[in-house]
Amino acid sequence: MLPGLVGADVVRVATFHVEMGRKGPGLMLRDILKGDAQARAVAQVVAEGGPDVLVLQGVDYDHGLRGLGALRDVMAAEGTTYDHMFALRPNTGMATGMDLNGDRRTGGPADAQGFGYFAGQRGMAVLSRWPVVRDGVQDFGAMLWRDLPGAEMPLVEGAPFPSQTAWEVQRLSSVGHWVVPVETPGGVLSLLVFHATPPVFDGPEDRNGLRNADEVRLWQRVLDGEVGAAPEPPFVIAGVGNVDPERGEGRREVMRGLLQDARLQDPEPRGADGRLVTVDWPEPIPGDLRVSYLLPSAGVTVVASGVYWPPSGSGVDVAAASRHRLVWVDLEM
Repeated sequence: MLPGLVGADVVRVATFHVEMGRKGPGLMLRDILKGDAQARAVAQVVAEGGPDVLVLQGVDYDHGLRGLGALRDVMAAEGTTYDHMFALRPNTGMATGMDLNGDRRTGGPADAQGFGYFAGQRGMAVLSRWPVVRDGVQDFGAMLWRDLPGAEMPLVEGAPFPSQTAWEVQRLSSVGHWVVPVETPGGVLSLLVFHATPPVFDGPEDRNGLRNADEVRLWQRVLDGEVGAAPEPPFVIAGVGNVDPERGEGRREVMRGLLQDARLQDPEPRGADGRLVTVDWPEPIPGDLRVSYLLPSAGVTVVASGVYWPPSGSGVDVAAASRHRLVWVDLEM
């Protein structure tokens, strides 16, 4: 178990890609209600990590947040209580009726605004001990990719890929980009929540690679005031960038640019083994990488940070939980 928080005004924020998405609507809820082993393992990891505010990726979205509520109930049974939950409809599985991946077919999961077999598959959510300031929420999910200042969209022989009409409807966010203010006892902390598409599974046009890079860049455009209203500090970027700044696929220089932005700080959270790794994918490709991030604003004091995973003999079924690790940071408010 992680050490407890130090000081009354220290807030522990965590992000955790739980990979609980199912391949049909309502199946995640069904499985949780039937005593799903994965949900229990995820809840045990969260209980060990002890975050006050938890950003989740890979949870199916449904009307009324019933699936998220059921997962929250499992967490409560394992000792972690969150009085507040928040989620918006993600772009995953949102049908377009168009060919967005260039395979000359429509209706497939890659033809949705974000890859998904049904609307809401593998969305995001926030669980918190304290309330969300809902009138301060910003949702950039509907923003078109081409409208991002400096957008770099895929071309084939100088022509838009897969088509000009696709460019006219294609959103930037594969899942979503949200600014979610939370009213902590020490003041408002804004979460800049996202989950970028993996920069793989495409062709020489590098559609996914380019989209991933622009999804990462979006936060800098927000901080510049070019997109939406720049959040006031303190804030923390929280989510899955799906690209390691040093290894693996993707435009690593874009992630390095975000990590080196003077308006942010990188606490470089590490696991018990000292490695800067947040996911355990099968070797040799892509292997162990850093793809989940917590990047606080420059002025906030970082008390501690880390990447948590239950050690051997902990009693947690780690194989059932997720390939991703829980990443956490303690902030002095």
